[in-house]
Amino acid sequence: MHQLRKALRQMAEPKDPKKKALVAWLFAAHGAALRRRLYRLTGSASEAAELAQEAHLRMLQVTNIDAIRNPESYLFTIAINLAHEYAERKRRAQSTLDVNDPTVEAELAELPSFGGQLDAAERTRRLREVLSELPAKCQLVVALYYREELKYAEIAQRVGISTHMVKKYLSQALVHCRRRMARWR
Repeated sequence: MHQLRKALRQMAEPKDPKKKALVAWLFAAHGAALRRRLYRLTGSASEAAELAQEAHLRMLQVTNIDAIRNPESYLFTIAINLAHEYAERKRRAQSTLDVNDPTVEAELAELPSFGGQLDAAERTRRLREVLSELPAKCQLVVALYYREELKYAEIAQRVGISTHMVKKYLSQALVHCRRRMARWR
């Protein structure tokens, strides 16, 4: 990791000494405040430090530093955008299932059980309602898999998508149904 950072720093090394001096001054004057702001956004000191380093590299890559009216604001804008991108990546990683995970594939092979508290008719009505909230293509994949009992490859061919997308749609539907049915109980 240290060698990667060193290589990135060398690639981002500005040829303009004025730019290097300005960026060095910015981080000397505002680095602590920047890391504190990033810490508040990410909740992690190590992530805040990583994002501050990335902001530093991006400032060094700016081609015309003289065109920036307010370098401090520009620096914080870069850093905040990086924090938002980090949060979005983290959110996506937590909300999706690995469709290649054997346990997920096994769960996709069976209809999920939502408990015996509700009678079958009411459970079916609620499941239809929850499934109707899914995007149309996702609904189609679910119907072909569970109603028509088609294999992933057959669904992919019929819908015109990859088998990976079939698995992804099914896992999204499963996650959605679990969440919505759990809230309803």
